[in-house]
Amino acid sequence: MVGGTVAEELTLAPMRRLLSRKGGLRVSEGAAEELRRAMGEYGSMLAEAAVEHAKGEGRKTVLDRDIIAAEKQTRSKDGIE
Repeated sequence: MVGGTVAEELTLAPMRRLLSRKGGLRVSEGAAEELRRAMGEYGSMLAEAAVEHAKGEGRKTVLDRDIIAAEKQTRSKDGIE
């Protein structure tokens, strides 16, 4: 992506719905924006790791298994099971 952040690609409406569906509470604009920022950061980190995985296997296409491997790598690095 040229210019901007990954978070700018995400809209606030799905963030609000996700938060609301998990607890049935009203969701402030600030909370939706913060979730968007956090998801953008995580998504960017995951995408970078997935691209590196695909390149490491000599491919020019990112596959679902690259995302899965990137997620496992990210979780193990952060100590999350």
